[in-house]
Formats: sequence, C-alpha cells, structure tokens
Amino acid sequence: MYFVCGLYKGLTRFPRDSPFLTLSNPVEKVAYLTIFHILFVLFVWTYWKSIFTLPVQPDKKYHMSYADKERYENEERPEVQRQILAEIARKLPVYTRTGNGGIRFCDRCQLIKPDRCHHCSVCAICVLKMDHHCPWVNNCIGFSNYKFFLLFLAYSLLYCLYIAATVFKYFIKYWTGELTNGRSKFHVLFLLFVAVMFFVSLMFLFGYHCWLVSRNRSTLEAFSAPVFQNGPDKNGFNLGFVKNLQQVFGEEKKLWLLPIVSSQGDGHFFPMRALCEAQNPLLANEEQWEDDGIDEEPHDSNEASSLAIERET
Repeated sequence: MYFVCGLYKGLTRFPRDSPFLTLSNPVEKVAYLTIFHILFVLFVWTYWKSIFTLPVQPDKKYHMSYADKERYENEERPEVQRQILAEIARKLPVYTRTGNGGIRFCDRCQLIKPDRCHHCSVCAICVLKMDHHCPWVNNCIGFSNYKFFLLFLAYSLLYCLYIAATVFKYFIKYWTGELTNGRSKFHVLFLLFVAVMFFVSLMFLFGYHCWLVSRNRSTLEAFSAPVFQNGPDKNGFNLGFVKNLQQVFGEEKKLWLLPIVSSQGDGHFFPMRALCEAQNPLLANEEQWEDDGIDEEPHDSNEASSLAIERET
C-alpha cells in the first residue's frame, strides 16, 4: 500500500504551477482525473478483496469423524492405518494421488485432501486449489481469491502504465529543458521511475499467471504435475482455453473484470481431461468392458495401490 499511496499523493498533490494542474483544456483535465480515479478505485478494490477474502478450507466430510479418528490413533500397525484411510477416501470424490499412487492425507489437519488442495505452512490450514502464499497481500491465494488476485495484477499493470504514459511527455520536456520547475521535476522523476519499475516486474508475474490460467494449472501444479490413478499428468485439468477461463472467471463475461465471485464450482471437485482415453482407448469406457464380458482389474490390486499415504509437513 505504500506504493499506492505514493503514486496517489504524487498525482493529487502537485504544486499549483505543475503542468498536470495547468492544462489549458479543461476537458483534458477532467478526462485525465476521471480515468485515473477509475483505475485507482479498481486497483484498491481488487487489492482489498485479495487481502480479506479468506482461503476456503475443505468441508467437514473430508475430515475424520470422531470414531474414525479414535480408530486411526489407537491403531499401532501402519498397514491397518493405511487401510482405514483408504476406506474413508473411497467414499469421497478424490482422484489425485501422491507420487507413489497413495492417498493424499494431511496429518496436521487430519483430513483427506480434495483434488488440488494443499497445506499452507504459513496459514497452518489446508487451502482448496492452493496456488501460493503471497507476501504482497499477506494471504494465501487459492480457490476463493484467485480471480481477485489476477484482477489485482491486471489493474496494477494498467495503473502503472497509465501513470508512466501521462508523465513521460513531461519527463521529455524537463530533459530537453523546456520546463524548469524544480518541484514538479521531482514529482515527474519519482512517478516515472516507480511506475516503470513496478510495471516491468508485474508484467512478468501477470504473464506467468495468464499462462497458468490458459493451461488450468496452479503455481504448485506447474512445478509438480498432479498425479492421477494412471500416473502424473500436467494437463490433467486442462479443458481447453475457453473452459479454462470459465473455471476462474465464470460463464458471465460481464463479471470477468469485476472483483465479484463468479468462479465455477465449490473448490472441492474440478472437471478433468479424459486421461484414460488419452493414454489407452481400451480403458475409456468401463460399461463397454461389462458389455463385452471383460472384467475389471481385481479390486484388491486397486486397494493395494492406494495404501501409501502422503503426509505433508
């Protein structure tokens, strides 16, 4: 917020003889201030929503019941503990696994982690569709506020670009000696330097997140591909460019540019690409197996592959 206050004060508290406040055309002055305040309001609004929108935690059905917790904690044999967790996970819509094909379990929160959910060591909670913990907003970026974070970056870029564009012509005049006001020169140099510096840094960050949205990935998934029952697949949640955008911004395009909740789903389940069809067409339709008299794999083998448990620290 120091950056915001600095730019706002720099633009609204120029000396009286500043070129920004001595524009000959009043229409130009009104247009300049109107655009500036619109961008400023959107910038502050999205920043506020990114900060004070708390991360969404998994529903109670993903937590262990009292009976299951007692049974799990009183059991000393690891293989039986794994079997207890496998029985609990079998009732939930969980499709991602650990690297060795086991169940994703958080021993700190005592819950079966939904798909794309991760434990944040800073917030000390499991966050649905966790992207990263952002020090800029001092909050965890996940399903609840990822749209707001993207809009915050977008309006920050427009804010900095607008400031740099409006200040640059006066910077050229001071550089060539056409204007010699010392106090205004300080404001111009300060605003141009800060705006350009933040614009360049934000441009790379915003571009990276745009790429993530187009692939329907989170920052964590970009570094470590999600693992499904058929193995890891970095494009497991990639539904195509348009549907990927709708996952984050919703189907109502009129709400895309406003910091209003419009993301699809509840953060616990996400549509997945047809992994089976992509890897082996024979595995695509279980009903066709039954019609052709082909039995599924023995249930014991599937259960055995789910015995390993991930314990995040």
